[in-house]
Amino acid sequence: MTSPPYDVVVRPDGLHHLESSDPHNIVRLILPQAATPSARNEQAAETLHRWLSEGVLATDPEPGLYIYEQRDGEGMLQRGIIGALRVSDPAEQVVLPHEDVMPHIVADRAALMRATSANLEPLLLTYRGDGSTTATADLIERTADRPPLLSTTTEDGFSHRLWSVTAPADLAAIQTDLARHQALIADGHHRWATYRRLRTEHPSPSPWDHGLVLLVDTARYPLRVRAIHRLLHDLPVDRAVAALHGLFRVRRLVAPLPEALEALADAACEGNAFLLAGDGSFHLVDHPDPDLLARTIPADRPAAWRTLDATVLHATLLEHVWHIPEDSPAHIAYIHDTAATVAKAERDGGTAVLMHPVREEVVRDLARQGVTMPRKSTSFGPKPASGLVLRTLDL
Repeated sequence: MTSPPYDVVVRPDGLHHLESSDPHNIVRLILPQAATPSARNEQAAETLHRWLSEGVLATDPEPGLYIYEQRDGEGMLQRGIIGALRVSDPAEQVVLPHEDVMPHIVADRAALMRATSANLEPLLLTYRGDGSTTATADLIERTADRPPLLSTTTEDGFSHRLWSVTAPADLAAIQTDLARHQALIADGHHRWATYRRLRTEHPSPSPWDHGLVLLVDTARYPLRVRAIHRLLHDLPVDRAVAALHGLFRVRRLVAPLPEALEALADAACEGNAFLLAGDGSFHLVDHPDPDLLARTIPADRPAAWRTLDATVLHATLLEHVWHIPEDSPAHIAYIHDTAATVAKAERDGGTAVLMHPVREEVVRDLARQGVTMPRKSTSFGPKPASGLVLRTLDL
């Protein structure tokens, strides 16, 4: 039934695998397959209504929140709260975005949510707990000692457990605790932008005033921050490397992927660095020409933004060196899995641009300044599994 979030599924291989593994996999709702966008959305709506009528999905009889736990075999433990959060405007500084969004993806998600009248998967928000959130933290820990409402293990080795919280006193304590905190969007910028768009389309008060989220206290449960890589469809590696002559230092590495990523991490400690792949080897790109950066990167942003690898990639490499439009799916894809990015580049004759992750504190500091990073700059995880909690808006 479960799936990674819609934008993490590696299509088409991962999509087909999930579809064939279970006739009731949530991927049939979040990534419906049909000839046209309207047909896809109609199919998702019909599937959702059928699953509800057949009892595949069941509506919780009482309003409440959910305590959600993820655990892997390497000691990673994450616990948080799933619920409906009021959709706020950026000026309120309640929910802090840190990345730009692509309009065509927001339009796609909005059309799907309109058709299904549902929030099909929670986005991931983080907050930094302190002494004022002890009641929430204690409630989460106490609840996790009870038998769960649901328990499952996904293919990636993560175990997932879910508990419902319906006692009015508990719900009030959580609301009071968290009301004073800011939340950072860790994963789901496009879905949050979609929530905001759909809220404006429905007179308030309405169910569209809220959106489904998972809130995690990263002071107690630090998230892993990984990079999101780029696949440049129509740019072979030899052309990509040739265009860098005199602008960056480029070194060819004949090494397995783990060693190449270690070299990237070492280079990233000294400045902007990228790893190109797609021709059977790796090319470490670093030491950009300072004059090139001065010409291509906007000077009206904080230094922490100007020196981001994602900023240099988008403002300098994509726009000025390789002349690739960043908002065109025909030219560029954003992929979370490192090995999959390399494999697709080698198979398709394109260029994989492997990135080094950004630290969470850098992300949060920029967000508090109201500065958004280039789109798809970070991948926080573990992400909530889609398919465990949905929110329908017309019941």
